Amino acid sequence: MKKLMVIGIGAGNPDYITLQAVKALNRVDVFFLMDKGQSKDKLIDLRREICERYISDHVHRFVEAHSPERERGEVDYTSSVQELNLAKQLTFERLIDEELSDDECGGFLVWGDPALYDSTIRILQAILASGRCAFEFEVIPGITSVQALAAQHKVPLNSIGRSIEITTGRRLAAGQVSDTDSLVVMLDAQDAYRQVANRETQIYWGAYLGTPDELLISGRLEDVADEIERVRKAAREAHGWIMDTYLLRKL
Repeated sequence: MKKLMVIGIGAGNPDYITLQAVKALNRVDVFFLMDKGQSKDKLIDLRREICERYISDHVHRFVEAHSPERERGEVDYTSSVQELNLAKQLTFERLIDEELSDDECGGFLVWGDPALYDSTIRILQAILASGRCAFEFEVIPGITSVQALAAQHKVPLNSIGRSIEITTGRRLAAGQVSDTDSLVVMLDAQDAYRQVANRETQIYWGAYLGTPDELLISGRLEDVADEIERVRKAAREAHGWIMDTYLLRKL
């Protein structure tokens, strides 16, 4: 039976790798790397760096494949994500079928944690349900950008005895959030925080968390919203992409 490891590698700092992840890395024979284009080469490079740092003497190899892209523009978001995951499923199936022998272990290195806004687990479950590939897989949790954000700003995620909500910039922009005291927002491409900018809201914002390019801004949202937008725009232009997360807290 073929085996797969879905390994959370943290938010960008190689030191975020857990001991459990190190043990898993040393079991993998074939690492599948999804190429998202030249602008995101750093994401591939970090994965290779992690393997070089933590794999002792286990023989392994890398197999790269083009990562399908989601259709953007005036399209239904849910349908576009479903189509994207189907395209990824076909790619994963081909990799598992053609690049992995029955006695080998394959590995997917997932940014952050596989359980939070990542589709790798969902795609593998769909492959198993289809019956076209047979394999066993394990999931290794990782440190998320949410945890890294709180650590870098030296703040707890929740107020005493209160709950938190984790959502996306798309849902925030659409007003689809609860009235929670602490709101964590990921994947915001629309500067949606501006919709709640007032003097009663504190923001803790971070981009490229854990990497040498890390950016951090905090303060009253009304006071720093312009700065965050300016820094985000400059960073995206400089790197060709941006991964940022922020915590909104009522004062």
